[in-house]
Amino acid sequence: MGDRIVKLILRGFGVFLLTAFLTLSPVHAQESADMQPVDDVNPNIGGIGILLTSTQPLVQYPFGMARVAPETTPGMGDRYLADKIYGFPTGPVTLMVSTGAADAHAGTYASEYDHDLEEATPYFYEAELQTWGIKAEYTVTQNAVIYRFTFPAAKQAHVALRMQGDAALDVQGSTVVQGSRRVYGAYGQNGFPPTSNQVTREYFYAVFSQPMQKWQTWQGTQLSQTAEQTGDKVGYAGTLSTNAGETVEVRIGISYISANQARRNLEEQIPAWDFDQVKQQARQVWNNALGQIVVTGETHRQRRIFYTALYRSLQRMTDITEDGRYYSGYDHKVHAAHGHDFYVNDGAWDTFRSMHPLQLLLNGKQQEDMIRSYLRMYEQSGWMPSFPSVSGPKAVMIGHHADQIILDAYEKGYRDFNVEEAYAAMKKNALQASMLPWTSGPMTRLGREYLQKGFFPALAYGEKETAPQVTGELRQAVSVTLESAYDDWCVATLAQALGKDADASYFMKLARNYRNVFNPAIGFMAPKSADGEWVAHYDPRLGGGQGARDYFTEMDGWVWTFSVQHDVAGLIQLMGGRAAFNAKLDQLFVEPLGTSKFRFLNQFPDATGLVGLYAQGNEPSFHIPYLYDFSGQPWKTQRRVRQMMSVWYGDGPLGIPGDDDGGETSSWYVLSALGFYPVCPGSPVYEIGSPIFARSVIQMGDGKNFTIIARQVSAKNKYIQSATLNGHPLTKPWFSQADIANGATLVLEMGETPNRQWGNQPEDAPPSMSASGNRGS
Repeated sequence: MGDRIVKLILRGFGVFLLTAFLTLSPVHAQESADMQPVDDVNPNIGGIGILLTSTQPLVQYPFGMARVAPETTPGMGDRYLADKIYGFPTGPVTLMVSTGAADAHAGTYASEYDHDLEEATPYFYEAELQTWGIKAEYTVTQNAVIYRFTFPAAKQAHVALRMQGDAALDVQGSTVVQGSRRVYGAYGQNGFPPTSNQVTREYFYAVFSQPMQKWQTWQGTQLSQTAEQTGDKVGYAGTLSTNAGETVEVRIGISYISANQARRNLEEQIPAWDFDQVKQQARQVWNNALGQIVVTGETHRQRRIFYTALYRSLQRMTDITEDGRYYSGYDHKVHAAHGHDFYVNDGAWDTFRSMHPLQLLLNGKQQEDMIRSYLRMYEQSGWMPSFPSVSGPKAVMIGHHADQIILDAYEKGYRDFNVEEAYAAMKKNALQASMLPWTSGPMTRLGREYLQKGFFPALAYGEKETAPQVTGELRQAVSVTLESAYDDWCVATLAQALGKDADASYFMKLARNYRNVFNPAIGFMAPKSADGEWVAHYDPRLGGGQGARDYFTEMDGWVWTFSVQHDVAGLIQLMGGRAAFNAKLDQLFVEPLGTSKFRFLNQFPDATGLVGLYAQGNEPSFHIPYLYDFSGQPWKTQRRVRQMMSVWYGDGPLGIPGDDDGGETSSWYVLSALGFYPVCPGSPVYEIGSPIFARSVIQMGDGKNFTIIARQVSAKNKYIQSATLNGHPLTKPWFSQADIANGATLVLEMGETPNRQWGNQPEDAPPSMSASGNRGS
């Protein structure tokens, strides 16, 4: 583990030099020469949710296992508005300090705090616990955390640890406490709750810099002198006297393997009481990671938004490798990592769209290890998950979108994983796994109907549900059809690459199933019942009930009509050609809600960041502004992308347009600000938008640089007048991975009026399944 930390620090030395060089360019002459990318990160961006969840100011390593953010006032979902800190969750245990009474209730230790007296960064956090007059600070390594508390004069200062759920705590003297807690929230490999011998636990090992003069423990609410406590609501309160300005430090190692491994993680990563060294090391790790992309020619506001978005894009998946081993919640065993780290904590329905493609651009080898992790889960459980957690697969959302992650890496040249096994896992999911929303396990009758009829059946108007496996998330039938067709295209494309011609033909036919739910009479994707008839009384704007879940996933029929990422050319044909497609796409951005905003958002709480019926706050929308690149009007992509970045992303607590979903919403901004986006992960191309920076340098994982230069760029100059790629004229609004793999320079001449001729010819469009001459046609 120590070697890995050293590599993280040293890997970006060249990045550091590049960053320093560009930071000292004339554009930044007015800024401090010491300003680095990590200094522009504001973890409190998004701390107030637009409607649903807010972000957390996490302190962690990139992809780190140790992740800490203050636990604030219960029930206050908008964390930035909370008035109190209740503790600092560290793996399974929550740590808090006070100068009040020792007590078993968390609220007794809570303290008021003030953001004006707070410092939040990716690598370090500091706050004044005003109720107690204590300054709290912490920083992290990959698997450990160190706290520093500066106390006032107090006869009875307390250091408290608490856990809820199936927990165990063991006091091992005046300076050491260890324990563990069961990790909840996942399902067993067949979609059922795990049995008693399939329990994932997280362990901690805590050491105090000063011996406690006395201590008490509890289980429930009763304080005692019992060294070992088990059950729900267990805790520890150590007591000592402090002088004014005296510091007490706490080091905590965490592990999914054992308490002894937690101790080893701590001793290897934070072996001494040197808070500032650990803090500086964490700062350097983050600066190296963020410094892989260096931007110039921007406002300070744009830098804050950009580097904060990049920080959030590098938080997961989570690397849970410990000393060359990892615990797997997929067979509940400890395995050797064999030189390839093991990652969990993903939500592929969200992250396949832009977060994984961004990470692939920056570190392809790491993405290969993430794919290896998916395949290990498949080996250990029999299924490849879409929402892998540390304790097993979560049954969340729809689709099998590890497919896109795997195919995208393969098509972009990153193939250091068992491709045949990956294909087998993808094929098994396509043919044998449940297609029902928010379920896992074997395929049901409704999934088999998709394979047989070419669409996932919705309930007819007035029909009652008879399928027992359908959950409260309902059928979401049209979205399931559309996303399954995309998944099937991924399987077909990989089959084709592997020479499995019969499979390729079969799955390519399934990839066209999106056509079966397009109703030409109304011009929208629409639900069909099992008899093949269109569902009566369907309203593409407000139909489908809460969240449109009868027919769609979280969004309305307007947005989902454009969800054919693998075959935009085919969708354009269905709609009657480019002119009709563009008219429909234009209308999306100005279409009225059809009801009051209050009623609309009550029905569609995920549809925040609205521009017409387009919703920048939710993933099904993300690719849509880039579809004009396919239909001969890339200048409209340039306009709309700039609009979304300007209106719906900010540098304050309201700066995220919707749920960030583990960094996915932020990763959209990162790529769009650079000037490109992958409409169809799995296809090795990027569609061009409108960059906001005069110069961006991306240091790709193989050491090659991809430079984007936007001449005369400004808020007004958002339209591309002409372009060159590696010195050659570029007349199409996209480029391929092969174009940039060995290093590249993209130069865009920008202006304030659209060049409607640039990229407007049919042959300029990016590849699609149905486009003439493209694979899969």
